[in-house]
Amino acid sequence: MPNQRRQRKIQSPPIMDGFKPYGVRMKNLEKVILLFEEYEAIRLIDHEDLNQEEAAAKMDVSRPTFTRIYKKARKTVAKALVEGKAMLIEGGTYISENHWVRCNKCSKMTTTPTPVKNCPHCQSSQIKDIHQPK
Repeated sequence: MPNQRRQRKIQSPPIMDGFKPYGVRMKNLEKVILLFEEYEAIRLIDHEDLNQEEAAAKMDVSRPTFTRIYKKARKTVAKALVEGKAMLIEGGTYISENHWVRCNKCSKMTTTPTPVKNCPHCQSSQIKDIHQPK
């Protein structure tokens, strides 16, 4: 029997829900999914310039597991770029210590240690929980 999948630690969500090729309507595009933990792997290695050992520790996974996550993330991004597909960032097996909310009015993402009722950017009450800590 395989080991139970550990939840991967994510520091914060991406500021966007995804990306699409310029000038093409979303309804005309095929989509690929980049999981939150795959986004985090790319962020840690390519944006924060951590090595795989450091990044694996931040995500609370083994280095071989991190390598698999990162490799799959790169494949997904490459497929979206080369084949002209939309890339949505969503789902996965992850945990975070913060609440994630997106404002439906101003579209801004907010990460807070405690729940919020109004958007801190525009004060709108039209917010949507994206993630609640476990």
